Amino acid sequence: MDERVGIERIAAGGDGVGRLADGRAVFVPRTAPGDTVSIALTRTAARFARGRVLEVLEPGPGRVEPACPHYHRDRCGGCQLQHLAADHQRAARRSIVGDAIRRIARMPLDVDPELEPAPSEWQYRAKITLTRGGDGRVGYHPLEGGSVFQLETCHLAAGSLNLLWHRVVLARRHWPRTLERLVLRLDRDGGQHLVFETAAGPHWTTGPAFHREIASAGAPLTVWWRPDGGAARAVAGAESAYPATAFAQVNPGMGDRVRARAIQHLGAVDGRRVWDLYAGVGETSVRLAEAGATVESVEWDRGAVAAAEEAQRIYGRRIERVTGAAEKVVGSLGRPDLVITNPPRTGMGREVVDELVRRGPERIVYVSCDPATLARDLGRLAGSAEGPATYRLASLELFDLFPQTAHVESVAVMERI
Repeated sequence: MDERVGIERIAAGGDGVGRLADGRAVFVPRTAPGDTVSIALTRTAARFARGRVLEVLEPGPGRVEPACPHYHRDRCGGCQLQHLAADHQRAARRSIVGDAIRRIARMPLDVDPELEPAPSEWQYRAKITLTRGGDGRVGYHPLEGGSVFQLETCHLAAGSLNLLWHRVVLARRHWPRTLERLVLRLDRDGGQHLVFETAAGPHWTTGPAFHREIASAGAPLTVWWRPDGGAARAVAGAESAYPATAFAQVNPGMGDRVRARAIQHLGAVDGRRVWDLYAGVGETSVRLAEAGATVESVEWDRGAVAAAEEAQRIYGRRIERVTGAAEKVVGSLGRPDLVITNPPRTGMGREVVDELVRRGPERIVYVSCDPATLARDLGRLAGSAEGPATYRLASLELFDLFPQTAHVESVAVMERI
């Protein structure tokens, strides 16, 4: 039976939240605060439900027509908030983080944290990852799961990546037969990279022919092949040590602003020992060493560590690269004065949090892309009923790295009490 629901707010993940007649919260994708919608329930539980919009009866003040045809036609799962105007999106992201800090970390916030807008709401992504479905279509998954739809153009991807994708499709006959995923990315110098990830099967021999067919006279292009269980290897194009499979910010310009702000929050680092946890390719470690810090830089990805070796040679003992999961190696590091940590979406392992509390650095700057795990870890650093408070939240800022989505980058500063 259809239900009529008023949408009150946007929850983590991007769903609108309303109330059913019996008082249960209902989560409805692609809705906006202030909407009145007719929905069909898709899941019910004792305390909540999920629904799907049948009709927008009365649009909320922030609702707009999405720019991308994939958004409604294919129910693309890559964006969650294209139906909201930019200022309403930013308000939603601020609210998501503020709610997580109050509810999960149990820290008081009088107002939601401030958010620095992105210079562009579109074409900001320097990397996209596409999946090949069982029927051969290559693109993204729909919001509710199911078969991959064929991507035409991604409005979030940089214009040059979309042009590259169109050339890639025209040369499809040269693709590896066992293709599972395809990564398109730009490096810092504007070079283009294609990473073909394949299932077990025959050796891919047509990579050079593929490269010859799609390479343009513009940006240099490197084609990589990553077979099942193996490392990525360049099969055509520039012979580069560029770590094509290492993590890098998909919005590099805004990522640089986040990094600069995080380092600024550490304060004076000259002569101090700093941990750089989950360091990636080591860009933050380099900036810290340039400022005079002695850095222990921890990263599990060997490809990312290899990419940082040049910086290690330049700065000698000022940067000590530690290869391994932070959760396994943190106990062996020297005592830090300051810490900067930028974990994956899953947050820091409990072992890392416990070691930080035990070592007691003066300040911990936490860069996060997930409000829930950020709030969990901040709450643990701040102490609980099991012990006295150890750290306090000194500041929290947000950066709009992911317009059109419910994701947001946070920089939290924890100071020792």
